[in-house]
Amino acid sequence: MKRRLEELKERALKELEAVESTQALKEFRVKLLGRKGELKAILKEMGRLSPDERPLVGQIANQVKALLEKAIEEKEKLLRQKEEEERLSAEEIDITLPGRGPELGSLHPITQILREIEEVFISMGFQVAQGPEIETDYYNFEALNIPPHHPARDMQDTFYLAHNLLLRTHTSPIQIRVMEKFRPPVRIIAPGKVYRRDADVSHTPMFHQVEGLLVDEVTTFADLKGVLEEFALRIFGPRTFVRFRPSYFPFTEPSAEMDIGCVICGGKGCRVCKGSGWLEILGCGMVDPAVFSFVGYDPQKYRGFAFGLGVERITMLKYGIDDIRLFFENDLRFLRQFL
Repeated sequence: MKRRLEELKERALKELEAVESTQALKEFRVKLLGRKGELKAILKEMGRLSPDERPLVGQIANQVKALLEKAIEEKEKLLRQKEEEERLSAEEIDITLPGRGPELGSLHPITQILREIEEVFISMGFQVAQGPEIETDYYNFEALNIPPHHPARDMQDTFYLAHNLLLRTHTSPIQIRVMEKFRPPVRIIAPGKVYRRDADVSHTPMFHQVEGLLVDEVTTFADLKGVLEEFALRIFGPRTFVRFRPSYFPFTEPSAEMDIGCVICGGKGCRVCKGSGWLEILGCGMVDPAVFSFVGYDPQKYRGFAFGLGVERITMLKYGIDDIRLFFENDLRFLRQFL
């Protein structure tokens, strides 16, 4: 049995040198030292030995087992190192290839123009005011001189909710809330989302408005024109032409609409401006004294002007966009143009 153990050791060490992969080494270990391996098969025959021979043979068997386990362990380290080097060599990175930088996001074009509009009015001394998007009928209509059954309500296409609530159709209610809290002088703009039942290439159920209000003891229509002309020149460029046309709004008197020279054709006449050479961008007017009665302002002492514009319309005109739905479809091909 001693001779068989010695032969097993010599043969195993030779076979071990020929093993070339960790998987083959695993199979070799099981074949040699496993529960049904060659070493176990030899040790099962120890029962035939005399009591005096068993301790000596057992000692030799343990030495052979320890020697083979150590040899297999060292072989495994060498094989793993070799396989790791081969893997890294196969996965070599070509550092001469150009790198790929991460894509950077940007503000939505509506947000960009909204901030630009805010900066223009802030530079002229206006403050930004905020208010709730869910409003009462009183603030959205009545306090703005639009009583029940007034035809102007039909122009709004309102989303009505329960308990006399509605989604605001403009940001003018913020003006009423501000005037209730503060005495003149008041100089604010009210940007935000508004909602109306309308959807086509130039309208969406939700859009953005910026409405402005200035109230003081001495305020004229000339002041209104000066502020809005400055706004148009800052947004559309110093060569922009501006004109005012009489109009009607229930909360201003007199009222007007402001046009700019068509940014598409330069005032020559095209499909966008319907051949007129002009594009309407906002409504405005002097605050109707009836509105002051709702907030406790003395119309004999104070005068004011108000205006309102659609942010989407300003953005479409500035960038030559002909379909408002593009702003809300999240098409990256469209949005990447405004990075």
